[in-house]
Amino acid sequence: MSAEPDGPEDRLRRFTTIWSRAVYPVTSTSLTRAEFEEQLIPLARRLSELLRAHGFDGDGAKAVGAALVGAHCTDPEALTRTLDCVDAYLVLYCAGDGPQDDARLRSSRLQHAMAAGYAGALRERTLAEQESIAQAALRAQGVVAQALHTSEARFRAVFEGAAIGIGIADLDGNVLQVNEALLRMFGQSGHALRDRRVQDWVHPEDAPQTWKLYDELVRGEREHYHLEKAFNRPDGTVLWTNLTVSLLRDADGNPQYQLALMEDTTERRLLNLRLRYEATHDALTGLPNRSLFFERLEKALNAGEGQRFGLCYLDLDGFKTVNDSLGHAAGDRLLVEVADRLQSCATAPGEMVARLGGDEFVALTTGPGTERKVDELAERIMNVLVTPVSIDGRDLLVRGSLGIVEGPAGERTAAEVLRSADITMYRAKSAGGNRSELADPEADARAITRHGLTTALPTALERGEFFIEYQPLVHLGDGSVRGAEALVRWLHPQHGVLGPDRFIPLAEHTGLIVPLGRWVLEESIRQARAWRERHGEETTAGPLRINVNLSPCQLSHPGLVQDTVDILERAGVAPDALCLEVTESALIGADDDLLKPLHRLAEMGVDIALDDFGTGYSNLANLRRLPVRILKLDRSFTRGMQQFPADPVDLKIVEGIVSLAHSLDLAVTVEGVETGAQAEQLRILGCDTAQGWYYARPGPPDRLHDLALVDATG
Repeated sequence: MSAEPDGPEDRLRRFTTIWSRAVYPVTSTSLTRAEFEEQLIPLARRLSELLRAHGFDGDGAKAVGAALVGAHCTDPEALTRTLDCVDAYLVLYCAGDGPQDDARLRSSRLQHAMAAGYAGALRERTLAEQESIAQAALRAQGVVAQALHTSEARFRAVFEGAAIGIGIADLDGNVLQVNEALLRMFGQSGHALRDRRVQDWVHPEDAPQTWKLYDELVRGEREHYHLEKAFNRPDGTVLWTNLTVSLLRDADGNPQYQLALMEDTTERRLLNLRLRYEATHDALTGLPNRSLFFERLEKALNAGEGQRFGLCYLDLDGFKTVNDSLGHAAGDRLLVEVADRLQSCATAPGEMVARLGGDEFVALTTGPGTERKVDELAERIMNVLVTPVSIDGRDLLVRGSLGIVEGPAGERTAAEVLRSADITMYRAKSAGGNRSELADPEADARAITRHGLTTALPTALERGEFFIEYQPLVHLGDGSVRGAEALVRWLHPQHGVLGPDRFIPLAEHTGLIVPLGRWVLEESIRQARAWRERHGEETTAGPLRINVNLSPCQLSHPGLVQDTVDILERAGVAPDALCLEVTESALIGADDDLLKPLHRLAEMGVDIALDDFGTGYSNLANLRRLPVRILKLDRSFTRGMQQFPADPVDLKIVEGIVSLAHSLDLAVTVEGVETGAQAEQLRILGCDTAQGWYYARPGPPDRLHDLALVDATG
């Protein structure tokens, strides 16, 4: 067995050799196979470049297909062998080190574009040949007319020797003469054809203008016409032709005969139909693909007044698990089975099912009563998914999330409808899956806004659209300001000031929380230094401390400790000026590796606070292994203290938490303090510090400085 080619050029040569060996036997050329292979090298190199290009170049692939026709590969078998070769070997030898699935998808698209370019070039070549024949036929008209009275022999030579079908009829449509080529095309004898009249060859697929042109010609109002026409053969098959009909006049210029030239295009048409089918249908399931679905959807949306549409957008739940555990072959069989079931759901007029890609399917229903029909269609879809699918001896449960959009035609574009269906489907998936949801314009608007905020986040950080407000932390015993929590805000150009609840989850989802969190930490430390430089030890409790929230994504980032050290050193601020707040939910089930950064920061002198304490379900015994110095009670505990008397259950819970925390040498901070009664009750229970609107809302850093000075001056 020979070794694999070493370099890209060797691989390209190997691919070209395989291609030339496949195509050469069906190519009409005088070249040797080696010479023919040299002709294919530039085409193979171009395909390799298109496969690895950043964007998809359909025109480049069409040019490769057209070049095959220029190389005399005009036999339809040449195209079939080329597409088989590209499908089997292009990715193997020319894809490089990139993702193979992406390369195979691009290879499939290149094949479709090559086939389209090949068909177009073949058609142009045929039309050119046909024009040449037509010109020869037109020149022959004079020969035929003259031959009627001068040279019957010369006419017969042209008539019988032509490679295309030729027939002559009188102006009443009676067939007078046909050549052998025409007899072979129809599969009939000359006698049977000469008993026919031209008007007998009406076909259901005739173009509307066909017989109008014919009437104009026999009346002498037109010299010739050209069109594509179908004929029924005696065996029941259909003959498709490129038909040119010309008027023959006598020596005095009077209309006398009609001359028909026919080129058999049946095989070419079948090839075009096959290519059209492949371009508009999914290769795996046989369902209509995204392209054909959009054609149908746009037609439904432009159907006119009184018409409506209903759309079901289905995404299988957990399909990736099937691929990962059982392999892509099993996943493909699952998709085929699902496609068959969905096809059985959409059999009524105006209904269709399509595969958009991956495990996403759509079902469309159209007509005046889609409000009811789309609900019934959705119910049928969910019902057919209930029965497990048996694959490799395993019964796989099929679950799906379904988004439903219904409405009148003419109000939205196809892209807008599909976007609404996609958003609705993901709403069903977020609610647990295996269910359907009806589109809601308000929910769509919220999802679109979230998407807009997500895409704007990276540039917002670059443009400096974020700022920080500070909420003071107050000691419950003496009322002194001990520090502040840094709370990031986004000054959005369109939406105004946005709180962290609007964009922090998006930043965590996209990974932008790491650079954003680093920026917040850096700005907060810089502000802590500014506070200390302005009033140093003037407060009754010593230097002010800054609290900064730490997200789970930041906690697992490998650069957390080093980033914190670098920021503190650049600012010249001691670690004890910083407190990092980590939510209780982020540390539930945390292993030792996840806790290592917190331990290192705590050893440096950075305080760690357990935020939102009491909202999770962590074992209290875990407090012994956490490097926490502060428990920060969730604001839900303070709500029960807004009324008098306070909720005794809340009082007992807080009292127990404070007792536990103090026994572990932990301080207790309470959020959401809004009244003096709450503050006094929390002081009596032994809480150490608090924050909330009772003391101050989050605001600019100078306000905290003023509060601290008031505290210092008594």
